[in-house]
Amino acid sequence: MLFVAVGALLVVLKLMEIDPVAAWSWWWILAPFAAALAWWIYADTTGLTQRRAIRRLEERKVARRERDMAALGLKLHSDRRKRATKEAAEDARERARNRKGER
Repeated sequence: MLFVAVGALLVVLKLMEIDPVAAWSWWWILAPFAAALAWWIYADTTGLTQRRAIRRLEERKVARRERDMAALGLKLHSDRRKRATKEAAEDARERARNRKGER
């Protein structure tokens, strides 16, 4: 988006004949648009755009869930939640070990 904004500014300066841009070649004026096109092609082909969109969706989902849990009065502090999750995982591993030992 920055390339497009710079390109638009340069076009306006060139059309208004403001120095030093008025003396520049049109190739230099239109170069930011080419750079924007190259960036968009790169971002789309490498999946960068999609990864950013997915990350934003996940962040919104987490924020919405935390907001809803707080509205229900069920919000746990993140440290307590992490500790509870870790303890539950350790308990599950211990039970699995005990079951293997009983066989």
